[in-house]
Amino acid sequence: MSIIEVKNVSYTYDKTKFAVKNVSFDVKEGEYVAIIGHNGSGKSTLAKLFNALFVPTNGEIIVDGISTSQKDKLFEIRKKVGVVFQNPDNGIVASIVEDDIAFGPENIGVKREEIGERIDFALKTVGMEKFRYSSPDRLSGGQKQRIAIAGVLALKPKVIVLDESTAMLDPKGRQEILNVVKKLNKEQGVTVIAITHYMDEVLNADKVYVLDEGEIALQGTPREIFKEGAKIKSIGLELPLASFIAEKLRQAGVPVKDGILDKEELKGAICELK
Repeated sequence: MSIIEVKNVSYTYDKTKFAVKNVSFDVKEGEYVAIIGHNGSGKSTLAKLFNALFVPTNGEIIVDGISTSQKDKLFEIRKKVGVVFQNPDNGIVASIVEDDIAFGPENIGVKREEIGERIDFALKTVGMEKFRYSSPDRLSGGQKQRIAIAGVLALKPKVIVLDESTAMLDPKGRQEILNVVKKLNKEQGVTVIAITHYMDEVLNADKVYVLDEGEIALQGTPREIFKEGAKIKSIGLELPLASFIAEKLRQAGVPVKDGILDKEELKGAICELK
């Protein structure tokens, strides 16, 4: 069953150039979908269209059976689709972690007793229970982003959209967030839409959409996408590190097989050469 349907969607900021143009695809409930593209390709515009921060100029987006053009349903749509943005500091509204996570549920009228349960659930899910009474200002970037995800989880959305949510983090922080997201998807059944420009973050996705100038240039599984190395590079993107190394080895005359995505596959392919 599709939780999000994108039907011939276009969006323009100034009526002269489309940031998103004639985009169509479905996101199935429980899927992990990645959207990649160079800067200005329309990725972040799509993120804002998913939960009706923006409404399509043309076309339609349907979230769990509700069109985002229905103004009287915006509140319901935003409870179903939570967005975690790039800079966690922009979303912090309280001086204590517990109060920050409670902010969303309080604003949608959740009962006080249930808010406490939601805070417990969200903090446990992102592994931040011991920071419940801490000040967000004292946390690392990765920890702040985990708290941002907890704040979204406390709303119990069906879909979490990560809009370049690891872009400001160091490699350790990025991995922390990826681990949390994978856990949410695999163990909690949360539908994930990850918007990123880090190719290695795409490898766990069920499906990948590559945007170029607001349009879908490629779509498929990670393995199908990264077999199109020349096309990927022609639109300003890089291959995952293991794929890049494998390509360089082949160019140097080493018969490493095609379609390698991660370091384990690369290691296995090299061992097969002995």
